[in-house]
Amino acid sequence: MKRVKAACICQTLHFLLKEDVGHDYAMTLVKQEVEQYKKGLDRNHTKYKILEETQQPDGSIIVKVIKQYNSSPVGDYLD
Repeated sequence: MKRVKAACICQTLHFLLKEDVGHDYAMTLVKQEVEQYKKGLDRNHTKYKILEETQQPDGSIIVKVIKQYNSSPVGDYLD
């Protein structure tokens, strides 16, 4: 028999600008989307660690995150 001792998932997320709105407003929307993503993780009690959050020259944002996989224990992945 085997049991999961610890599990996390590493993701690189690219939050893209909407094309059908003005550039400044699209950048505002992207920042709001990133904040909503983080609040969603908190709301769902998902353990996570943001490794990197970088704004690209076009205004989009790339977020590298390690987060809890399902409800598995995270072990020392987030230390």
